[in-house]
Order: sequence, then C-alpha cells, then structure tokens
Amino acid sequence: MMILGPPLVIVGIGFLCWLMLTLAVFALPFFVGLTVGIWAFDTGAGVFGGILIGLSAGGATFGVGQFALGFVPWTWLRLLLILLFVAPATVAGYSATHGIAHMVMPSATWQMIVSVVGAIAVSVTAFLRFTGRAAPRPAGQGMVRG
Repeated sequence: MMILGPPLVIVGIGFLCWLMLTLAVFALPFFVGLTVGIWAFDTGAGVFGGILIGLSAGGATFGVGQFALGFVPWTWLRLLLILLFVAPATVAGYSATHGIAHMVMPSATWQMIVSVVGAIAVSVTAFLRFTGRAAPRPAGQGMVRG
C-alpha cells in the first residue's frame, strides 16, 4: 500500500485538476441552477420539481449566454458577457486550488501563491472554452476539396 499511495494521490489530484479545468465554463450556469433549484424546493416544488427547475434554469443560463455571445454585435458587451461567465469560474478555481494546496503544502504563503496561479489558469481556460464554443467558423473551412 505504501508503494501505491503516492502515485494514486498524484493521479487523484491530476484528475481533480483536469475536471476543474473542463467544467470551469459551467460555473455560472451551475450556480444559477443550484440557486433556483433550492429556491423552488423551498417554495414547495418538491425534490423532483426542484431538480427539474434547477436543471432548466442552468441550461437556460448557458444557452442564453451562448446565444447572446454569438449574436451581440458590440465588443464591449461581448466582453462583459464573457466576464460574467469567467468570474465565477475564477472564484471556483481559486477555491478548488486552495483546497488542494492546503492538503499538500504546509506554508500559507505557498498555498496562496499556488491558489492564485490556479485561479489564473482556470480563468484563462474558461475564457478560451467559452469563447471557443460560440466562435463561428469561416465559410469553407474544414471542407475536403478533391
């Protein structure tokens, strides 16, 4: 067990980092869906109703964001919309990285440094993933010509 422990910890931390970077773009829709779902449950919708309403609200948030990003003509409004989605991902990235750093290093200074670097990495990843989803392809790109 002593031989398998450290490699499994490294694999586990790597998996959590990959998962965090992959799901960072969904931080705002998840927050909205969770908040609306809890609100619906508290107002008497029940467990199934709260889950259904929360999933609908989260999906609608992501869909409206993608739609707006694809059709808004002003650059400043597009940047504001992107920042609206990236800001919660930054907070989530900082918190997750700080939790991982807190487990593996005793120094509070290094925990903070690693947490800020992790937040920056998650922010950049969320920015690239969110803008890459709505970017239109130029006409004719990706077609095979024979």
